[in-house]
Amino acid sequence: MHESMNDDRELVAAMLAGDERAFTTFFETYFPRVYRFALPRMNRNADATKDVVQATLIKAMRAVGDWRGEAALFTWLCQVCRRQIADHVRSERRHASKVVLIDDSEEVRAALEFIAAPSTDDPLHGADRAELGRLVHAVLDRLPGRYGDALEWKYVEGRSVEEIGERLGIGQTAAQSLLARARVAFREGVEAVFGASADDVLAGLEA
Repeated sequence: MHESMNDDRELVAAMLAGDERAFTTFFETYFPRVYRFALPRMNRNADATKDVVQATLIKAMRAVGDWRGEAALFTWLCQVCRRQIADHVRSERRHASKVVLIDDSEEVRAALEFIAAPSTDDPLHGADRAELGRLVHAVLDRLPGRYGDALEWKYVEGRSVEEIGERLGIGQTAAQSLLARARVAFREGVEAVFGASADDVLAGLEA
C-alpha cells in the first residue's frame, strides 16, 4: 500500500507537470478499476457506467491538484465517482419525470397507427393515405436506427417501455429516455419532410 501511495504521488506530480504520458497512464490504470466500482452502483448499465466513469476521470484530471495524498488516489477517485453517479441519477430522475408526462404522445401515436392501418374503400382517399404513409415512413427512415424501431414497437406493436428496453438491451429508464428523444426527432423529421409544422401535419393525419 505504501509503495502504491508513492506511485500515486509520482503519477500525480507528473500530471501536474503536464506530462501527457502520465495522463495516459492515469486513464488506462484507473478506468477499469473505477468502472468495476461504478458498474453495480449503476444497475449494471454498461453504457451509462462508461459515460459516468469517463466523466469522473476527466473531472479528476482537471482537479488532480486537490488530491492531498491522505488516502489512496483510487479512494479519492471513488469519492469523485460517487458524486458523478449522484449527478447522473438526479439527471435521469428529472428526465424521467418529463418523460412520464409525454410518454403517450397522441400525435406520434396517430401518425404511426396511420401507416399501420388499412386503407379505406375510397380509391382516392386510399391513394392519399398511401402517399402520406410513404412520407411518414420516409420520416422514420431518416431517424437513427433505434429511434425508428422504438417508435414502431411502442405505437404500432403496442410494446411496453420495459419490453422495448429488453429488446434494445437497455434499462427501462434508458428506454423511456430514448423514446422521448425519438419522439422529438420524429416531430423534427415530420417538419423537414412535409415542410410544415409538425402540429399541422399530425393533426391532419387524424382527420
